Amino acid sequence: MSNSRDKSRSLFERAKEFIPGGVNSPVRAFRAVGGNPVFMRSANGAWLNDEDGNSYVDLINSWGPMILGHAHPLVEEAVRKALAGSSSFGAPTSREVDMAELICSIVPSVERVRMVNSGTEATMSAIRVARGFTGRDKIIKMEGCYHGHGDSFLIAAGSGALTFGSPDSPGVTKGTAADTLIAPFNDANAVARIIDSNHDQIAALILEPVVGNMGCVPPQPGYLHDLRKLCTSHGIVLIFDEVMTGFRLSLGGAQELYGVTPDMTTMGKIIGGGLPVGAYGGRRDIMESVSPVGPVYQAGTLSGNPLAMAAGLAMVSYLKSHPEVYQHINTTTSHLVEGLKKQLFSKGLGYTINQVGSMFTLFFTDRIVTDFATATTSDTALFGRYFNSMLSQGIYMAPSQYEAMFISQSIDDSLVERILSASEVALGSL
Repeated sequence: MSNSRDKSRSLFERAKEFIPGGVNSPVRAFRAVGGNPVFMRSANGAWLNDEDGNSYVDLINSWGPMILGHAHPLVEEAVRKALAGSSSFGAPTSREVDMAELICSIVPSVERVRMVNSGTEATMSAIRVARGFTGRDKIIKMEGCYHGHGDSFLIAAGSGALTFGSPDSPGVTKGTAADTLIAPFNDANAVARIIDSNHDQIAALILEPVVGNMGCVPPQPGYLHDLRKLCTSHGIVLIFDEVMTGFRLSLGGAQELYGVTPDMTTMGKIIGGGLPVGAYGGRRDIMESVSPVGPVYQAGTLSGNPLAMAAGLAMVSYLKSHPEVYQHINTTTSHLVEGLKKQLFSKGLGYTINQVGSMFTLFFTDRIVTDFATATTSDTALFGRYFNSMLSQGIYMAPSQYEAMFISQSIDDSLVERILSASEVALGSL
């Protein structure tokens, strides 16, 4: 590996002339870790290849969907066959029916499903459906959970769990913020207090059942069950955002893993095999609120795109018929995490590593990370130095302290040792 990234640097300078901040998604800008983003050219298996000819072991896998590794032959062949028939129709196809049937057969909560084009579109639509179904306006979200860039979700916590949110981004109206109530993750009592203070006003409670967007943060024992009981008691639609966790933590997602069935589920990433995709689904009575059956309108020209459906069908079908994939990626992730813990302990550094299956995050804090407040005790400057040392050694990590990393089937024991060797050097340089 040359470590030269001159082409990436040049591309970034060009991009800044035409794209806000030079990137099409903020985390790619590397502002949280310093330096310039790496522009990728190709990928195969566990490896990313940049425009300068450098190769990196990939620990984010396009933020989750490349669970089988990059350029998996079955997925690529499925896309090639679909492309030969056209990249879009704007009309129904058999693949949409096959995909819907497959999802409904796998995800415990889903009796009906609607395909969309992104996770953001899925969560926005699910909230609208929940409001239409219940006739209520307010929603509860958890501090630190990210559900895309819909207005209802870009809300920061106020002073305490019972306070109305305030807009976290210009362009989000105060009225929208007033309808979004914030609770700390892993605190069911706070949710109960919010519900009591907003009797018969709350349409939905949405959360990532395992958080990936303040780093990997698992639910505490009983937390999801408590939320299920509260929502059932008060007629609130419980929505699990499984865009990251769906088909990754288990075939049926976090809801299968923890044995808690929500009323609605949002999905993405793996169901598109790496292509742009999203979906929302749930109980039949709720989903029959959606047009053209019901009054809640939602539409999309590219929804059920044949290329995304082909890739997703190939990937999810493979996972369904090869359950050993989950054993491999979970065991590999555990080996890596245990190795990192030994290194960090020997260096005397404060750390927490949260892991659920093949998702994990290394937090540079000696606090146990259970929510947004504890996650933000991390030493982000230290993480930035660690990240850049790892990058220089050919390990591509999430370029932010507050993101999860994802292991693919292509990571084997030899690559785990390679990652740990790079980490030993990186920790020695801090």
